Amino acid sequence: MIKRPLYIKKIQPFINETELVKIITGIRRSGKSVMLELIKQELTEQGVDPTAFISVNFEDFTYYHLREAMALHDYLKGEIDQRNGRCYLFLDEIQEVENWEGVVNSLRVNSDVDIYITGSNAKLLVSEFSTYLGGRYMTMQIFPFSFKEIIETKSNPAGMKELFLDYAESGGMPLVINRDFDKASRKQYLEDLFTAVVIKDIVKRNKIRDVDILERLIKYVIANMGKTFSANSISKFFKSEKRNISHETVLNYLKFCQDAYLLYPLERYDVPGKRMLQVDDKFYIVDHGLRETVYGNNLRDIELTLENIVAIECLRRGYSLTVGRVGEREIDFICEQGKEKIYIQVSYLMESEKTREREFGVYDSVADNFPKYVVTMDDVDFSQNGIRHVKIWDFLLIERW
Repeated sequence: MIKRPLYIKKIQPFINETELVKIITGIRRSGKSVMLELIKQELTEQGVDPTAFISVNFEDFTYYHLREAMALHDYLKGEIDQRNGRCYLFLDEIQEVENWEGVVNSLRVNSDVDIYITGSNAKLLVSEFSTYLGGRYMTMQIFPFSFKEIIETKSNPAGMKELFLDYAESGGMPLVINRDFDKASRKQYLEDLFTAVVIKDIVKRNKIRDVDILERLIKYVIANMGKTFSANSISKFFKSEKRNISHETVLNYLKFCQDAYLLYPLERYDVPGKRMLQVDDKFYIVDHGLRETVYGNNLRDIELTLENIVAIECLRRGYSLTVGRVGEREIDFICEQGKEKIYIQVSYLMESEKTREREFGVYDSVADNFPKYVVTMDDVDFSQNGIRHVKIWDFLLIERW
């Protein structure tokens, strides 16, 4: 079991805070169940007796009878009453339980329990739950492995560039990293994962009838990840393909994909005017290995892939992201966390003077002293005017930007 210190560090302050339910979210198979095991390990190291742990995985058919609220409540209450002192509840993929919110809140109020739950749908785990708890919860999103985590799993790492190119193609889903899959097996696994996310977490949950057009929409978005487009432009594209899909349906389907942690939209921000623009988002996929599987061409579209990797890395580290607009040009990412702000430009190579002027010149109108980066795959360091130029694999390994 690979330790994930980034997440353990985030959740440590909330361990044994029984007033707060800990909600661990993220795309299917990103490592949420392992995270529960790591929390158990942390508790054991703190001196907690493992007999105080009560675990239920609702995707295990053994617990199918507990997918009804009262049955689950009675089972957990019975288990708690058999133990002396505080209990620790670990409820995995709890969205499978009807009316689970009331069960969790009742146990939180009436028993000495520290509760940890996981789920694969943002809508179920935030908007509905918040009405019951009124802010008495904390959420932590789990992402696929970062490049840094992958490097740490390698006992005899190959050259950094070779490792990065493999990562750029295959992504960071934990099972892909933990198993020595050949390319065919890797592709099969990721295809099955994509199908599970689409069918179980999007289609069934949202009662979508036209699965084909949903899949076409997802493929269109991930083929154009990092590019600016609107719901209207997508609707027009499908119309040109002799498939009708309304503006409203596009927006709904994209929201369902966000709720399943498959896609992440970024709004655009006018830097000089300090205002959010109202049209045209960019979208990124949670794991670029899924893009390679369902669309292909990650290495051919290397600049888009690099941009996606950086976007997800920023989100993984807890930054809020927007796309910056400066006149007719764009800053790929404005990253903010509290009072901290970072600007990041991503490009493939900057062999020409014209490219260097474009990537560095966009910062000319940004009148602040926050860190500014240009991230590429160049071997030559073109840093200038206080703007740092960093190779992408080095950038991903920096502890704090």
